[in-house]
Amino acid sequence: MRILYQFPLSHYCEKARWLLDHKQLDYVAHNLIPGVHRAFAQLKTGQNILPILKDHEHWVADSSQIAFYLDEKYPEHALLRAHPNLREQALAVNTLSNELGQHVRRWGLAHSLSVSDEPLEIMIGEKGYLRQFEKISKPILKRVMNKRFQLNDEKVNESQQQITDRVTELNQRLIDNNGRYLVGDRLGLADIAVCSMLAPLLELEATPWEREPETEQADEFNQYKIFLLDLPLGQYIQRIYATERNARVDWRGL
Repeated sequence: MRILYQFPLSHYCEKARWLLDHKQLDYVAHNLIPGVHRAFAQLKTGQNILPILKDHEHWVADSSQIAFYLDEKYPEHALLRAHPNLREQALAVNTLSNELGQHVRRWGLAHSLSVSDEPLEIMIGEKGYLRQFEKISKPILKRVMNKRFQLNDEKVNESQQQITDRVTELNQRLIDNNGRYLVGDRLGLADIAVCSMLAPLLELEATPWEREPETEQADEFNQYKIFLLDLPLGQYIQRIYATERNARVDWRGL
C-alpha cells in the first residue's frame, strides 16, 4: 500500500500528489499535524520535511526525491527524459521551482492570513484533536506559521521580488519552447513542479487554493494574480491544470 504523508495546502505536497497521479499509481493521502509532523518525519526518514511517500516498505522524503524514486521504480509515464539535454533542462527548472516555492509559500500565506483564517481552517481539518480544541490550536498554529515562515514585512516584500524574478525567467523559457511545455514536447517533472509551485497564487478551480466567492483576499494578492494570468506562463498553468491535472485522490486527505 502506498501512503503519501502530507499537508493538504502544501504546494510541495500537491507536486507529490501530481507525480503519483501522473504515474497512475494508487495511493492514500494521509494528513499530519503541523509541528508534530517533524518527529514522525525524522523517525521514518531521518529528515523533518514533507511530503513523505511510503511505498510498501520503502520511505522517501521530499517531492523531488519522490520524483526520482518513482521514475526509477515505475519507469512508465516518465517524468524525466532519457535525452541528456532535456533531462538537464528539467532538473534545472525543478531546482528553480523549489526555490520559487519557498517564496510563494511565504508571500501567499502572509497575504491570505492578513484577511482570513481559511488557511488555518483547512490545516486544522474537519475532525481530530486540532478541530476539537480549535480555540487553542488555531492561534498556536498561526504563531507557529508566522515564526516558521518568517511572515514579516521585510521577508514578504523580498519574496515578492524573488517570485517576480523567477516568473520572468520561466515565462521566457516557456516562450522559447513555443509555449506548449517548459521542456520538450510533453508533460514532465518541470511542468508539474512549476505549475504546483505557482498554483496557490492563481486560486484555480478544484485545487486546494480555490477561493470561495465569499472569502476575502488582499488587494495586493489580487493584483499579482491578474499580473500572472496576463502572462503566457499564467495562461499555460491554467491550461495544464485544466487538461492534464488528472487527480486520482482528494487533496484534502484523511
